[in-house]
Amino acid sequence: MPKLVDLKAKPYNLNDKQVAWVNETIAGMTDEEKVGQLFTNLFFFGNDAFSGNDFTNQEIIEKFHIGGARYHGNSKEDIQDLLNDLQSMSKIPLLVAANCDAGGNGACGEGTYIASGAQCEAAGDPQVSYHAGLVSAREEKALGVNVNFDPCVDILYNWRNTIVNTRAYGTDAETVIKYTNAYLDGLTAENGENMEDGVIQCIKHFPGDGTEERDQHLVLGINELSPEEWRASFGKVYQNHIDRGVEMIMAGHIAVPALQKELNPSLEDKDIMPATLAEELIQDELKGELNFNGLVITDATHMLGMTSAMRREDYVPKAIAAGCDMFLFFNNIEEDFGFMLKGYQNGVITEERLTDALRRILGLKAKLHLPEKQANGTLLRTREDLNVIGCEEHLQWRADAADKGISLIKDTQNNLPINPVDHKRIRLYILEGEKGGINDAGSATQQLFIDELTSRGYEVTVNERGSRVKGATLKYRDEVDFALEVSDIVGYGAQNNYRIQWSTAMANEVPWFVWEVPHAFVSLNFTTHLHDATMVKTFINAYHNNKETIKQVIDKLEGKSEFKGGHNDLVWTDKWQAKL
Repeated sequence: MPKLVDLKAKPYNLNDKQVAWVNETIAGMTDEEKVGQLFTNLFFFGNDAFSGNDFTNQEIIEKFHIGGARYHGNSKEDIQDLLNDLQSMSKIPLLVAANCDAGGNGACGEGTYIASGAQCEAAGDPQVSYHAGLVSAREEKALGVNVNFDPCVDILYNWRNTIVNTRAYGTDAETVIKYTNAYLDGLTAENGENMEDGVIQCIKHFPGDGTEERDQHLVLGINELSPEEWRASFGKVYQNHIDRGVEMIMAGHIAVPALQKELNPSLEDKDIMPATLAEELIQDELKGELNFNGLVITDATHMLGMTSAMRREDYVPKAIAAGCDMFLFFNNIEEDFGFMLKGYQNGVITEERLTDALRRILGLKAKLHLPEKQANGTLLRTREDLNVIGCEEHLQWRADAADKGISLIKDTQNNLPINPVDHKRIRLYILEGEKGGINDAGSATQQLFIDELTSRGYEVTVNERGSRVKGATLKYRDEVDFALEVSDIVGYGAQNNYRIQWSTAMANEVPWFVWEVPHAFVSLNFTTHLHDATMVKTFINAYHNNKETIKQVIDKLEGKSEFKGGHNDLVWTDKWQAKL
């Protein structure tokens, strides 16, 4: 028998008046309004092609009665205006989410990056994680965001996994618990005793990513652990956060076949579903064995880990029937709404399951006091609120996190430190990820390095990619005093592994020069690029491409600041030659 929510227990802790509002609101809803509350819509600025609809924002609110919203990034003013408008139009106030896993940069273009999960682990100081959570909450709330879809509590077992390479806080349960606890302590530090200005916590991706190398955006994810191994690792992490009062958990499009077959021995391989569609994982394990009393939301439902399971017409209502309480993003808004409504009307979603999901959704809105704020006019944010975004205190925390986190993985050739006298002529190699996509950094990183190095007295020549020509080695040694190779590779959803992709066969940016001139390789994102460049003798993980990080990387290259960051053993990618 599935467990029903108790709104007076953790993590809701509602009083009688709040519970009454939840129940009375549900009793007064039409079927369409009930179904609408299950959806979180993704709003775009300008190009709305991804959302698959031609409706105005007001039509989305009034016709489809959505329960939640997320948005694609823009300026802080535009985002605040959007969220204020959406809340003003909504009969029932919205849960509004952002993906802030490293600071406010996940909330808006001007938001403050503090530290990724990998950088928090490297810093070795829970205060860095705490500040990442605190800044995330402060800058989200200024915009009107009240739910944070982070942190990732995944465990990075497999060095080939690039989905959580930088988002995971460690390679074992204890490390992940240590730093994600600190992050969530920061996120909730200014919630207030009664959540009067709070942010809902949402951890992800249940039942756990990091054991394999593939991307659930592209294929069904598989967590290969045995039930015993899973409970001693991922299960331990989730139990920790459930006991601490996390309100929301995002289910991933990830299966744990051994655990699922233990929970339901009748399952065959063909019956294995991602957690988002697996009742045995959501109802039996998460809400049952782990006693999670909060809200379960699906990961984005356009991901192939979900679409590969069955027809969309079937899995839209199936996700709720399986125990998820909210459905993340429409494909085609009219079609998906119709699928969900039909699923309710034909009994795929039972009355009991729908009511339980609605009580969990509205229970969080009550916990945040959204109905009262809507009534008294305090729900909307002001321009003055935006002053906290990118404030001096947050920038100082960013600088502190960079100082503690930037990691010298090796310098076996004693290439460091450098200076503008002995290493005046620098050849700069920039390696990039996707071009023209949402993670395209353009030429910003390259220019930041050029400007910073030039200001210190270096002469910088940028390597021209796309050629196999390296030239005469003696001439190279005569012209170049130091080779600096920078990887600014970021991306997701286009390939299963984001490794270095050289511009052409035997390209001139492959580190052929390691015995010719002093050099260093700096990764600004993924931490395992030594696998593709084991010949490099000086390797640095710097975790992000913001201006402060780049400044501090060069400070540390020059010996003006010591390298303080640590690293886990995955940086060596199981290659003995990487350590040479």
